[in-house]
Amino acid sequence: MFRSSTKGPKLNQNSPNSTQNGPKFNPISQSNSNDLRVAGTGEGGLEEMVEELNSGKVMYAFCRVKDPNSGLPKYVLVNWTGEGVNDVRKGACANHVSTVASFLKGAHVTINARAEEDVEPELIMQKVAKASGANYSFHKESSRFQDAGPQGPVGSVYQKTNAMSEIKRVNKDHFWAKAEKDEENRRLEEKRRMEEERQRLERERRERELQEAAGREQRFQARSRTPTGWALPLLFGSSFMGVHPLWVPLLPSAPRWVCCTPSMPPILPQDHDDGAQYQYPAGYQQEPDLAGKGLCARALYDYQAADDTEISFDPENIITNIEMIDEGWWRGYGPDGHFGMFPANYVELLE
Repeated sequence: MFRSSTKGPKLNQNSPNSTQNGPKFNPISQSNSNDLRVAGTGEGGLEEMVEELNSGKVMYAFCRVKDPNSGLPKYVLVNWTGEGVNDVRKGACANHVSTVASFLKGAHVTINARAEEDVEPELIMQKVAKASGANYSFHKESSRFQDAGPQGPVGSVYQKTNAMSEIKRVNKDHFWAKAEKDEENRRLEEKRRMEEERQRLERERRERELQEAAGREQRFQARSRTPTGWALPLLFGSSFMGVHPLWVPLLPSAPRWVCCTPSMPPILPQDHDDGAQYQYPAGYQQEPDLAGKGLCARALYDYQAADDTEISFDPENIITNIEMIDEGWWRGYGPDGHFGMFPANYVELLE
């Protein structure tokens, strides 16, 4: 609950009307206990009022100024919430504005301010001029207009205040420039870390591919070094027809290998298809007909295409119509009929 009791010097609500020359102000600060106390009063103009405002407190300033349009006195209520006030306190004091306005009656203009830029004398006078509406003409004493005169001295006071404000504004500009630079450095650092992570993953992928390729090479060499203990037979008929195969010896053999006897006529191959099914040893593959298919090669390892410009194949697949476009990469038709590139060291050429 907001309490309107005051502590310290007594606030005179009629003080803005006590003098007709020059603006007057009453800065009031609000403590953490929601009590109002008068922080000070003065007749030094808006510049002095701005200097009394504390960036770490919630304060209210009630000042009198002269309307630039009509020359009549106007009263301005400033609700000041400094930038250093914590968010909890800001939220609690936001509801006290109407109570303070009812306590400090007679304000023509109310200004909510957080920084000194919001309470610049020129800005306050502009708001007062806008609040007064159209320019009215009043009958005033000529001496009063003569006393007003040019605002040269006021300008000198403004110059002093503007210099201080400019220094503070420059400091704030430096603060924000430093904050922007820190944010830019953070983004660059994040980008650099992402690039390093991408390069690390790329290196790991390449090392994994090299290890897999080396493993395939070792397995292929191990298979190629495995000795074979038999020779391919020449089959001239089916064992179901009572015809025995003639085995081609690896070395010259004695005449005892002749399987023909004098009582039986020599067995000659029959040039007709009797429906017999020929049996081949396990692991034997007939060579495909590669006539008219250009330069051909047999796959030694399996390879999976990285994109549509490459072909995929498995070990023992035949690649036809090969074009040697590069020392490490060739082009040809894969087993699925797709034409594309493949690594040359994954195949061996067929004679």
